[in-house]
Amino acid sequence: MCGIVGILGKTSTDVANALVTGLKRLEYRGYDSAGMALLSQGSFHRHRASGKLVNLEALQAEVPLVGNVGIAHTRWATHGIPNETNAHPHMTERVAIVHNGIIENHEEFRPALLSAGVQFKSETDTEVILHLVDQALMQGLAPVDAVRKTLEKIKGAYALALLFREHPDVMIGARHGPPLAVGYGQDEMYLGSDATALAHLTHRLSYLEDGDIVVLTSRSVETLRLSGERVQRPVREHRVSQTIADKGAFAHFMAKEIHEQPETIRQTLGTYLNDAKSGLQHPDLPFSWHDTPRVTIVACGTSYYAGLVAKYWFESIARLPVEIDIASEFRYRTPPLPKDGVAIFISQSGETADTLAAQAYAKAQGQHCLAIVNVPESSLARAADCVFMTYAGTEIGVASTKAFTTQLSVLAVLAIAAAQARQTISQGDFQNFCKALAQLPALMDEVLICEQECREIAYQLTKAHDILYLGRGTSYAIAMEGALKLKEISYIHAEGYAAGELKHGPIALIDDAVPVIAIAPSDALFEKTASNVQEVIARKGQVILISDEEGHKKFSHPHIRRLVLPSTSSCCILSPVLYSVPVQLLAYYTALIKGTDVDQPRNLAKSVTVE
Repeated sequence: MCGIVGILGKTSTDVANALVTGLKRLEYRGYDSAGMALLSQGSFHRHRASGKLVNLEALQAEVPLVGNVGIAHTRWATHGIPNETNAHPHMTERVAIVHNGIIENHEEFRPALLSAGVQFKSETDTEVILHLVDQALMQGLAPVDAVRKTLEKIKGAYALALLFREHPDVMIGARHGPPLAVGYGQDEMYLGSDATALAHLTHRLSYLEDGDIVVLTSRSVETLRLSGERVQRPVREHRVSQTIADKGAFAHFMAKEIHEQPETIRQTLGTYLNDAKSGLQHPDLPFSWHDTPRVTIVACGTSYYAGLVAKYWFESIARLPVEIDIASEFRYRTPPLPKDGVAIFISQSGETADTLAAQAYAKAQGQHCLAIVNVPESSLARAADCVFMTYAGTEIGVASTKAFTTQLSVLAVLAIAAAQARQTISQGDFQNFCKALAQLPALMDEVLICEQECREIAYQLTKAHDILYLGRGTSYAIAMEGALKLKEISYIHAEGYAAGELKHGPIALIDDAVPVIAIAPSDALFEKTASNVQEVIARKGQVILISDEEGHKKFSHPHIRRLVLPSTSSCCILSPVLYSVPVQLLAYYTALIKGTDVDQPRNLAKSVTVE
């Protein structure tokens, strides 16, 4: 989950600032600490700082590092607490290294290294790699052979970038798990965790595959496998903007991204709806929905909740059985998958380690693999049989908002397409579904009108130690997503429950200090949810009811807080998308009032590239 940037060049005169710019573009990957090392006049020079990237910038402003080759890193701590000592790069006199990943067998090497006189200066697993490479160099091995010898011993996940004091025109990268890209410049070469990191330097990239080692000089790239076999990786033009995202007129990226949702949904659906908004247009599928025996949906976190909504859609509209699993659990169950089954993998970054491993398992089981992702150059997209892009743009806030609702939009398109192919809906119903989707952006604008009411309710939520979210059907998934949002950024304990499960345990928690947020559009399940809300009121729970006008008319109890949303009774696919917005706003304003870090909450990172 850490971010890596490396620059090796003859033409750059301001490598340090270029490295910092790359780190700014990667700060969503980790902000526990940051550092950089430059090679100049035959020795390494390093700055490291705990906390956010501004602390490293302050060091660089006070004592500028110079040189035309350097590596930099922004960290999300795995081994070792977040502090300057554990910050990357790690160095000896001969080699400097940055690392994204986890080395599982690092402890087995420590006794021999200690016996050889190595003095460990950090608590990190990365320092073991550093000293193994350093020992190999002292034995006379060339840099690439020293790296290969080390990688043959270690187990785990890694993306690495290394510099060598005695070889100032060499940078070596290696990948097993977390992504690593090679950038091509004019008499310069680069390494980066993704295209975003290098967008200010180059648009020409190649992507390392698992097991690749790349040897860069300022004018050459050589890629080889651990066996020593040389391979070629295609160079592609990427489309990531060079501009670093800014908050505009908003106080936080999360607020900006919440308000961008009408437009991002408009852009996403504009790709998949025809001009008349009465039909679909999408990439050719390498399978037939009609012949699909079962869909398996796999994702993590917020993307998992998007998949859970899709399960309801596929089963109710397309009459297609769906199994959904959390990626970190999926492959360890070694589930049997049906012949000609379809596996859908959902990820904003396309680099989530658990989701990538699950996709590899599904491919090995002969499944047709479809990716829903926001990054076209991502590992998930490159490995999938078919890709459906979301067009959320760059999302900086760690708590996902627009990525989630664009994922829902694409999943709705897929469910409707499957229903049409399987002839489980009439042509008229198909067209009505498409027209309903086309209304989503305007309806999202209407929902945002409730922002001030969400802020007022948030003052009530900040006083709570526990908050429950309730919903039925697709609203159950949104209840879990709402609870996740609140936990992520306000640090208040919250749980989402199926409303019908209330009396099977959670109702024991209800008293006058526990707010209960009920997500209840006036659909076929409204009366059942309303009954559960009555059970909460009877036990003096503080109820916030999110419904439409019809729902609020049906539930007229005076002692509840209310949020009124547009009616979605004419189409079952609209409410999960629309009801996502108020739960995002409630979480945002609760965190804002509490004074927590909205965009970069503690202990979290945007892209989870390790298991």
